[in-house]
Order: sequence, then structure tokens, then C-alpha cells
Amino acid sequence: ASLPRTNFYHWLMFNLPTSVDEIATGEFSSEVTPKGKPGPDTLHGAMHAINNYTSWFSGDPDMGGSYYGYDGPCPPWNDEIIHHYVFTVYALNTDKLGDVDLSNSSAVFETINRHCLDKAEITVLYTLNPDL
Repeated sequence: ASLPRTNFYHWLMFNLPTSVDEIATGEFSSEVTPKGKPGPDTLHGAMHAINNYTSWFSGDPDMGGSYYGYDGPCPPWNDEIIHHYVFTVYALNTDKLGDVDLSNSSAVFETINRHCLDKAEITVLYTLNPDL
């Protein structure tokens, strides 16, 4: 509980066409892929930025790599605080974002915020700690 908390980005996807009105379960990911998923191009012409598993696993010879796409929640099993996962969908004033630094989540969000018309979000709670 005493560890400092920071944002951890599990998925940064953009340029999803407006014709896509549903993402099926497992369509973009069903598990964490050792060494990361390919990217940045993905289904439906959308693009993925690198998520924070890239930095989390850096230096790990079995897991280190570039993690594009969605890698789901995996809080430490013994964490004494329930994790909050925020899923946000943005409505933008453009069909496609221009040049974006895909390795820098802050840069991706700066670009999104420059084009943001509106957003919707939902927060879900999750833990692997059986005592919580």
C-alpha cells in the first residue's frame, strides 16, 4: 500500500474508423505476449502506441520488448490497494491523427487532447489479492 501510484497505460489505440462500433472480446488481445505484440498498425486500419509493459519488462531477458496494443490488467497479487482501471473513448475532430510519438504515452495524449471534442470513460476495480 505504501508504494507510489502512477498511471500505467495498458492500451493506447487511435485512428479507429467510425464505422467500427464494437470491439469483440479478444479481438485485439487475449493475453500478455512475451516480448510484446507487433505494431503500430493493427486491425481496421487503427494504430497502437507502445503501452507501459514496454518499460515494466525492460531489462527482463524473457519478457523485454516493444509492447504495442492491449495487455490487460495484472496487479501484484499481494497489493493491498484495489486497482482502478479507466477505459476512455475519445471523439476527435479528425479521422486520423498525424505524426505521433508512439513510444511516449504523454505525447500521444497531448495529440489526442488537441483534437478532442468529447470523451466518455468508465472506471472498473480489480485485484488479485484474495484478502480484498
